[in-house]
Amino acid sequence: MNKNLLLCCACLSIFIISCKTFGGVPKETAPLDYSSEDVVKNEILRITELKQTEPVEAYWRALLLGKEEVIEECAAYLSDCADSSVEAKDYVSACRYLSSLETTGRNAKNLSFEKINELFMNDVPGFAENACAPSNISECVKATVTIIVDKGIKITYGTGIPDKVLGSGFFIDKRGYLITNHHVISDMVDPAFEGYSRLYIKLSGNEDDLIPAKVIGWDSEMDLALLKTEIVPEFVFSLGSSEDLSVGDKINVIGAPLGLESSLSEGVVSNTKRKLFSSGDVFQIDAPVNSGNSGGPCIDKNRKVQAVVFAGVLQSQGLNFAIPVEYLKQELPFLYSGGAYNHSWTGCYGHTKRENGKKTGVEVQYVMPGSSSRLNGFRGGEVIQKVNGKTVTTLEKFQSELRNYTPGTIVQLEYLNSFGSSEKSFMYLSKRSKNPSLEIYESDLIENSFLPLFGMQLVPASTSQRNTYKITSVIENTDAFEMKFSENDPVVIKKIKIDEENEYILAQIVTRRHKKNVIDVVMVLGSSFDGPNYF
Repeated sequence: MNKNLLLCCACLSIFIISCKTFGGVPKETAPLDYSSEDVVKNEILRITELKQTEPVEAYWRALLLGKEEVIEECAAYLSDCADSSVEAKDYVSACRYLSSLETTGRNAKNLSFEKINELFMNDVPGFAENACAPSNISECVKATVTIIVDKGIKITYGTGIPDKVLGSGFFIDKRGYLITNHHVISDMVDPAFEGYSRLYIKLSGNEDDLIPAKVIGWDSEMDLALLKTEIVPEFVFSLGSSEDLSVGDKINVIGAPLGLESSLSEGVVSNTKRKLFSSGDVFQIDAPVNSGNSGGPCIDKNRKVQAVVFAGVLQSQGLNFAIPVEYLKQELPFLYSGGAYNHSWTGCYGHTKRENGKKTGVEVQYVMPGSSSRLNGFRGGEVIQKVNGKTVTTLEKFQSELRNYTPGTIVQLEYLNSFGSSEKSFMYLSKRSKNPSLEIYESDLIENSFLPLFGMQLVPASTSQRNTYKITSVIENTDAFEMKFSENDPVVIKKIKIDEENEYILAQIVTRRHKKNVIDVVMVLGSSFDGPNYF
């Protein structure tokens, strides 16, 4: 969730903060200089070593190097990896290898991405033709379950009481697969959790029986999880299409609010584009939601699941949120493959590009040191317009396309460079950082990191005072823009604090404002560890 904090005061007497060197140790990684023989030799050695652990990245580096014999060797090895993955029924890896080869104009031996992907998708729960779909609301309730995570006993004021997490879920497959929120079952998959935990479900109409269940796959960022239980459900939900749902449409929510199993509530869609996730919008609904509803289905008039309930605002009536089913459908193949689902990214920060009121692509405004974008030659100013031939006019559409690919996949980007010329480039998608802002702060110079953190580009303004800067540009719709900063404003960075508990970076700065007289103003700027503009 984007929780930007921005405090301003004319006088700040006390600011309790941990001192730290401004910025981390720079690791400015530029495209390699292939005109140097030593660089080429070292890169070939690196590719050879990398091929054993991450063959797609090795192949991508070979493409950057441009030596045909190295490229062919890596492509052949990647083809063999695809063969082995298919034999092991590791279809996610096989599709990643085959997609990367075909995107770059090469084919694997006797295999195609389309055929292997079709083979894989035929087995993924939630996509098969559903003969057990509910025909009325009563049957919808029977397709919904109560989720229980039993964590044993906890001691409160010297008394032992049951420690349980309650949530909701719903069946999507006759084989016993069901959906809930990640936060409901997070203790079951958190390696840092050291206590006792067991996972059960309760069926509607049979609340006395606890049925064991297990976690198959989960995504902490999108708050989704796929579970399985060894029963054959009577009814199974079909997945709808959230694109057909509009503001004002009626919906029903089914779950176990406050532990009251099989509860049904009604409401409407209040908004379809609330930005609570780092990538992607969620629905705002006014149907009553309480603790225990998390993971329950949000269904339309045709009794199809359109969203997954995941949050409500305490003490705020009718202010609740649900995850669009489109995200679930995108992720189901990866959740079904098992384990944690990691999101892909290019290591960039930016916004939707607008020209004459028209959205024309995704403008790259910052490139993270050491990222695949930096190695690929991106420096900022590029405007991404297509991913593997699919047009992306907004940042949201670009992020949606990235969700179709797992980390370790090569895609082709079409973009306008900083001079306005059209270019194409093969981009290696790496694993998205859990805390992009923090990683940028720790790895880049402070004057560079202030752009993605707060929306202002800085340059040093003094050779003797290293914490004194000048603003050279301000990005629209950022904290700096909202606070009316402008070019040439002076900025003195006094302190930086890393708030691990609340996941914020706080910067105490001094600037000058002209209001009749020139006065110094002390401000505290805040940036969350993550945000919706990283991609």
